Amino acid sequence: MSFALFLIGLTLVVIGIAWAMVTAGIPTLYIGITCLIVLGAGIMAAVSKTRTKD
Repeated sequence: MSFALFLIGLTLVVIGIAWAMVTAGIPTLYIGITCLIVLGAGIMAAVSKTRTKD
């Protein structure tokens, strides 16, 4: 699976999480923190999965 495909999927997940949190009435600060954590974890997972073996 390509890195770009991982990032597209991750972007959709982060948007979905943010939308759900806004709908639930959670403060913007917590939404931003949660999205940054998910984005960071997702990028680390994408790099580890798509990295070529030495």
